[in-house]
Amino acid sequence: MAVTHPHIILASQSPRRKMLLQGLGIDFEVKPSPADETYPADLNYEEVAEYIAKQKARHFPKDELPEHFILITADTVVCLDNEILGKPKDAADAIAILRKLSGRKHEVITGVVITTATAQNSFSDKTDVYFKDLTEAEIAYYVENYRPFDKAGAYGIQEWIGYIGITRIDGSFFNVMGLPVQRVYEELEKIFPLVN
Repeated sequence: MAVTHPHIILASQSPRRKMLLQGLGIDFEVKPSPADETYPADLNYEEVAEYIAKQKARHFPKDELPEHFILITADTVVCLDNEILGKPKDAADAIAILRKLSGRKHEVITGVVITTATAQNSFSDKTDVYFKDLTEAEIAYYVENYRPFDKAGAYGIQEWIGYIGITRIDGSFFNVMGLPVQRVYEELEKIFPLVN
């Protein structure tokens, strides 16, 4: 009997990516990838997220993926003045990162890799995010109450700091959360019609 729908795997431990993919109304399995998130020091900052997403995909070699399986891997980086701001090590580091972002525009880039048994497609999506001048009290309150230590750039746009601090974005809101779902939908549609 023919398979009528692909088996989609989201190789991510991010609860935000899981929630965003669920928003597309498709069935999928979550199977986190243990990939190392390091990258070559001379790599252009705009290519880093896609590079790491490819590294994550390597844990699922495409020649070992069964037919009708689709693997999605992704990585998100926050960049200020061409410098990547990673996940904070502790509260002091989170405060220092948010001070850097205060009153400034920064870029959020998510790299996505979609792999099947026969092909692999990768792309990056970029969003410009503008913060107001944050007070020391606002930064301290956010870090103490939301503990954004698992988030690149030390913040989540969908949390309190996004409500009070972000004045504008140019690009996909969902990309800043960790997955440019509109673009992912478009790419999945090329492989298999999701809406009939």
